[in-house]
This record gives sequence, C-alpha cells and structure tokens, in this order.
Amino acid sequence: MSGTAKVSGKANVLTHPLFEHLAPFQVLLGSQSPRRKELLRGLNIPFTVETKDVPEIYPEELACEAVPEYLARLKSKPFLDQMVNNQLIITADTVVLLDGQILGKPLDAEYARQMLKSLSGKMHQVITGVCLTSSHKQVTFSDCSSVWFKPLHDEEIDYYLSAFQPFDKAGSYGVQEWIGYVAIERIEGSYFNVMGLPVQKVYEELMQF
Repeated sequence: MSGTAKVSGKANVLTHPLFEHLAPFQVLLGSQSPRRKELLRGLNIPFTVETKDVPEIYPEELACEAVPEYLARLKSKPFLDQMVNNQLIITADTVVLLDGQILGKPLDAEYARQMLKSLSGKMHQVITGVCLTSSHKQVTFSDCSSVWFKPLHDEEIDYYLSAFQPFDKAGSYGVQEWIGYVAIERIEGSYFNVMGLPVQKVYEELMQF
C-alpha cells in the first residue's frame, strides 16, 4: 500500500515519499560530523554512520568553488571496493571562502582567532559539496550560502573560542553555536548548508537517485 510501512510490528504507519524511495537501499553517512548526522536525521530516513580515513588533499590548481565537490568524491573512494548492490553512501565536505581564499579547520587557538578576526565585519561564502554513491551510479552537487558577520570584539572572539573550541570546523565557527546567534547579521541561501549539509538539495537529489 502506498504511503504505509511496517515499523516495530505495526502496519499502516504513514511514511513520506523519500522513505519509500530509499526502501531498497542501506543508506550510509560517511561522516562523523555531529551536525551532518543531526541534519540527515531530520529527513526521517534510516541510516548508519561509517567512515574511512581520507587525507583531504586537493590539486592546487583547482578552483576554490570546486574543492568541496572534489573532496566529497574523494571521501567516497575508500568505499567503492567493498560496496554491495543495495548500499548508498553519502559523503560531504564544507569550505569557507573569504575573498577568494579557503579558510579550513584551524591548526590551533591562535589560528582560529585570526580566522574569526578576518571574518569580522565581512561577507563570506560557505560551500558544501555532497556525493551520492552506489555500486552503479555517482552524483555530485553543491550548494553555496553567503554569510554576513557583524564586526566582532576581541572579547567576543576570546569567549567563543574558550567556551566552544570550534577547532573541528571550517572557518573556526559553527553557525548553530553562540557565535551564530550574536554575530551573523544575514544569510542568503540555506542555513542548513552553513551547518554542513544542504538537506533540501540532498532530499531532491535522493528522490531522483
């Protein structure tokens, strides 16, 4: 019956189109990011997390805007040799671009402080690349959001770094944390993309996969 599923022994439970579309697949998220797990969970589809260690290295001549998709594809490669027919792997990468330069994850607290100072009072872009991979098909896409920061005081930067230690985040900040509440004046594009996964685009691409 369309629109039904059997969950925990109960029939006639209403489901959404993506849930039914992905029923033949075992969905894997190739990321340990708490933000990506939270966002994918919001689509109400079953998935498991499985990651492989991949050096995030890209060609120097590659355009900055192309880096997220390149790295998302790169993260899918270790899965290819062991995939089974019903698996679908989701891998992703997010970069922060300021004045045409990529701001990666900070090496230490001082590097993070300098990154936040460089973002202060300016507009930057956040691009997330996503790769969907099965044993028969691979689709890569990306989304871009523009983010405006207010001018930041040194005390605000110091508090954020001390309280939240955002050293695992591109650009040294998380939009869903304190800094996002007090510093972000405006976002053009997907808020969830800035968090690390453009879930609306992911939904559409999964429906077409």
